[in-house]
Amino acid sequence: MVDDPTAFAWYELLTTDLPAAQSFYGKVVGWSVQDASTPQFAYRLFSTGGAPVAGLMELPPEGRKKGATPRWVGYVAVRDVGESVDRLKALGGAVYVPPTDSNIGRIAVVADPQTATLALVSGLKYGAPAAEAGEPGRVGWHELLAGEGKAAFGFYGALFGWEKGRAEDALVDSYELFASGGRTLGGMFTKFAATPVPFWLYYFEVADLDAAIDQVKAGGGRVAQGPIELWGGNWAARCIDPQGAMFALQGRRPKSAIGRSGEGHGDAALAFSTSWGGISSRGQLLGNKPSKKPKGKNRS
Repeated sequence: MVDDPTAFAWYELLTTDLPAAQSFYGKVVGWSVQDASTPQFAYRLFSTGGAPVAGLMELPPEGRKKGATPRWVGYVAVRDVGESVDRLKALGGAVYVPPTDSNIGRIAVVADPQTATLALVSGLKYGAPAAEAGEPGRVGWHELLAGEGKAAFGFYGALFGWEKGRAEDALVDSYELFASGGRTLGGMFTKFAATPVPFWLYYFEVADLDAAIDQVKAGGGRVAQGPIELWGGNWAARCIDPQGAMFALQGRRPKSAIGRSGEGHGDAALAFSTSWGGISSRGQLLGNKPSKKPKGKNRS
């Protein structure tokens, strides 16, 4: 077990159409874009309120040749990428990109033993303070659709020191909340058989979920499931952008929109259903209230 729990600190969209993705997410999430390219590397930053929250880059040609498709990748900030990679390999994980110096810090792209992809970073040059994580434009939740949920939880606990979230926040045993330094970051569960591969799903905060959903549809994206009722007036929708990258949105809804037709309908591309394999999509999946961040603790 590691002594210094870590957390997601950066997010990156690898896509096949930079201008289209830039326009799409700008309208859906409200992000602006800054150019952060170097002479050797084209890179853009999605920002909110002038602060970078995520990166945008072309899906590498070598990745496409191997069958890689557009996707969001989350970066977990660690103290030493090399040490974390060694620990990951010892725990049965795979390394796709070994420790490498990049434009955002020292990184490695890895996969857990069940093939869900993520990345590691140390010396991160960008990222949002934990206090701003719940604001529009930030990432508010991290969800792992695992090959086997309990085994995945054990792996990430050993790798990053993640512990169980508060028991009262999880209303179903099959949805395991995970926390870092006392702060709940997301949940893990065993994916449905029809879901092609295990993967991480990231939830972007928006001020008006229905308005964001309208922009998803207008921009050529798809709503795979939602709106789904969560807790405290919050709702979520799981989506696919025009290039095929999966993402999710969460936020408030105007009272006039709640109950309109079409809610909870699934899309075969993600194999989501209104029952979530026994977990009700209208049953406050994440609990009755959000976890509070302990005083004096910051997201690492």
